[in-house]
Parts: sequence; structure tokens; C-alpha cells
Amino acid sequence: MKLLVASRNAKKLAELDRILRAEGIESVELLSLADVDEYPERPEDGRTFADNAFIKAIDGAAYTGLACLADDSGLSVDELNGMPGVLSARWAGGHGDDVANYELLLAQISDTPDERRTGAFRSTCALVVPSLGDVAGAQKALADAGFPAVIDDSGNLLLVVEGRWPGTILRQPVGDNGFGYDPIFAPLPEEGGSDDGTLSAAQLSAEAKDEYSHRGRALRALAPALKILAELA
Repeated sequence: MKLLVASRNAKKLAELDRILRAEGIESVELLSLADVDEYPERPEDGRTFADNAFIKAIDGAAYTGLACLADDSGLSVDELNGMPGVLSARWAGGHGDDVANYELLLAQISDTPDERRTGAFRSTCALVVPSLGDVAGAQKALADAGFPAVIDDSGNLLLVVEGRWPGTILRQPVGDNGFGYDPIFAPLPEEGGSDDGTLSAAQLSAEAKDEYSHRGRALRALAPALKILAELA
């Protein structure tokens, strides 16, 4: 089964590839947006992570005819009432300026005491599968495995999974192995962090991030569903 990952981020593609291999899934061929013809992309103007993920996944499936996986992820800080949330990538105004985004966030909670600097990375992955011959049978197979997929008015099979990675917000960025808000996010000790709470997500290995991260958790949760769909394709 060919699976379009609606992203140009090579790290995301590599992460999913590692997870599928770890789960022994060899029948899914991953493609990125760089591997297909360009198509119009709607703005990610949803109110939730799921809204934005489905905007990307529905468009990708519609324009390519391929099963399409998209994710929307972000950092939710308790002191900021769950923000930046869906605005994480453009918190400082522009899109994708990681340093500007986390510097603004650090400034906004600079006076917040350590015990209130809590938050979590969140990831929602949306899968849209078009053109299944027996879409009702596929829906039942997924339901039997614990995946509550739905069928939309166009006959697409829709499935959504979520992952959450709790931790605290550091006062200074540390590490260079990650991206986004990784340098200022310290996972809880039981979530891959250090006992003293100083280890940032940007200091973890790729393998550790796959195991603990919000996106890794969402993708691992989705992997069995992908295996089922690949067998039915």
C-alpha cells in the first residue's frame, strides 16, 4: 500500500518509517509531498489539532487518490491555558520560526514559578483512505481491532489517533537534536526525561523520541491499523 504523508518534513517521514519497521510492517510504501505532483493546499485554519490534520489528509487523498496521513502537533502550556496549541508553529507571527516561537513563549512565562511550568506536547494523526473496494468490510476489520473508523459522504475511510507527552518548560533552550519547541521541553522522568528535570527533548536520541514522544505514540497507535489496511489493499 502506498501511503502519502502530507508533509515535506523529512524527519517526520523517517520517524514513521522507523516505527513501521520496528512493528515489522514492510508492506507500506511511504511517500512525501515531494514525491507527488503539487496540488492546492488549504490553510490550516481549524480550531483543533484534528481539524487541521484532516484538512491536510483529505486534500492529499482527494488530489492524489492515495491513502494519506497527516498530523498536527503542538505544545500546550498549562499556564497559557493550553496555548500555543494549534498556533504552535506560528506563535511568534511567522510560520516555522522555531527560535522566535520558543523565545516568545519563554518570555511570556518568565515569571512563572517552576511548579506551574507544566505542559505537554500533543499530536493528532488523521488517516484518510479513498477507493477501498469493500469499505464497510475495512471499517469492520478496523473496529474489531479497536479502531473506530468512520466512512464519510465521499466513501473515504477516516481514522484519527492521538498522542500526548507530558513535561515541564525549561527556562533556557538546551540541546540540538530536535526541532520546534524540543529545546525548552523537559519530559517527566517517567516519560523519558531525567530525574532532575533538566534533560530536554532536544537531547534525546531518535530512538528515545520514537518511544516517548507524542508523535511517536500516535504513530505507534496507528501502525496496527496501517497493517490491516495494507493487507486489504
